[in-house]
Amino acid sequence: MIFESLAVGPLSVNCYIVACDESREGIVVDPGGDVELIVDLVERQGLKIHTIINTHGHFDHLGGNRQAMAAFGARLLIHQADAPMLSRSAEVARKYGLQGENSPEADAYLTDGMDIFFGTCRLKVLYTPGHTLGGCCLYFEEARKVITGDTLFADSIGRTDLPGGSHEQLLESIRTKLFTLPDDVIAYPGHGPHTTIGHEKKCNPYF
Repeated sequence: MIFESLAVGPLSVNCYIVACDESREGIVVDPGGDVELIVDLVERQGLKIHTIINTHGHFDHLGGNRQAMAAFGARLLIHQADAPMLSRSAEVARKYGLQGENSPEADAYLTDGMDIFFGTCRLKVLYTPGHTLGGCCLYFEEARKVITGDTLFADSIGRTDLPGGSHEQLLESIRTKLFTLPDDVIAYPGHGPHTTIGHEKKCNPYF
């Protein structure tokens, strides 16, 4: 499996490009901006991107949706609870003194336990609300990797003081959906360095 990451956009969101190394079919997760860098990586790898996934609906994670969808001819997936945020991205970005672009509507919705296939690869959607109402993580069981969005960070967790956030719900999501994964699974967050599930279970100060 091909697994690449780029820090993109004004808030340095980790955008992930994941693809099957046989068919070259793949996905892009959280294209928050700098779409030209994402396109360049995809073209250099000779990949065929058919799906774009937003782990949640905050503007910094979906600011490049429109450009990426146009560049790749890809569909867009997000959890239904966060779908209303797609059309408010530019407005929210302006509140932080930043420029943003509204996203097209989703083509389909992520649901808990949903399998998404690309080539011989499979990911499972883990519904992990708490940072937002519709936050999701993406688990690649065979590769022992999970993209955690803004649910879980290295030695930290997502903020819960924004609309739709709930500290108690976030902790419950992490305990029941992420800390039940094997300790050697590498967790790739929406910002900052990667970590492991085992490390976070032992050392994360929020637990």
